[in-house]
Amino acid sequence: MTRTTGGTPKARALGAELREARELVGKSLRALAQELDTNHVKLMRYETGKSVPPPEVVAAFVTALGVSATERDRLVEMARDADVPNWLTADRAGVRQELTALIEFERTATRITNVATGLVPGLLQTSDYARAVMRGRPVGEVEKLVLMRVGRREILSARNGPHLTAIISEHALREPIGGHAVMADQLRKVAELAEWSNIEVRVVASGSTSWHPGHVGPFVVFEFPKAQPIVHLEHYRSAAFLYNPGLAQEYLDAITTLLSFAMDHDESIGFIAKCANEMEAIA
Repeated sequence: MTRTTGGTPKARALGAELREARELVGKSLRALAQELDTNHVKLMRYETGKSVPPPEVVAAFVTALGVSATERDRLVEMARDADVPNWLTADRAGVRQELTALIEFERTATRITNVATGLVPGLLQTSDYARAVMRGRPVGEVEKLVLMRVGRREILSARNGPHLTAIISEHALREPIGGHAVMADQLRKVAELAEWSNIEVRVVASGSTSWHPGHVGPFVVFEFPKAQPIVHLEHYRSAAFLYNPGLAQEYLDAITTLLSFAMDHDESIGFIAKCANEMEAIA
């Protein structure tokens, strides 16, 4: 029996993993549906996260694709609570699922707003800066993650790609992660990308005498054409996706407030160029 409460962050991440597993073996939806004696439209709804498949359906789905027992068990477990609106990840399996979810949300969103208070937003990062941010992880894992992070930016140059608004604190621009030369290159990259028609950069200066939502920490809001917004919160060893409509609206309101504190787009680009010059002078 299908659980129809789809659209949740975990349901969409599960669907993306099911689609990836099917495409990896080159099997069409119709062929798989025939093998499972079901309708291909139903399978398509699972893959898009519009419906949540029961665990036993996920088991049959991936078994037909020949996935390993370990992978099957992971996806079956993921399906057990995929209809829950909010989703917390806090282990190594969760890291992979979080990355899958982010890629899926970036692919399907029409608008992404990234409030960055400590680091440059991931979609704008250079490989050297990303590598410095991931310091401490195993070398092989770092290089794979860096390639994936930089590669994710391709969605912004795709036809009908999402509009990105990056609200960045002055602190994030002045913290020389990776060293002054690396940071100078990173700032130049942000200024370069800010020239794209679908990327807006807004800087929130330090020294405000009034409290604003940027003082609480970073977050990302994904907006979709036919689904509720999803809020992403990332912490040291955990992350959360929020799907509650009331909560999502509060974060959208926070964005409106932050934009009232921020420099406009052109002023922000000029400020970033100034910071880059200062970094280069020290490097």
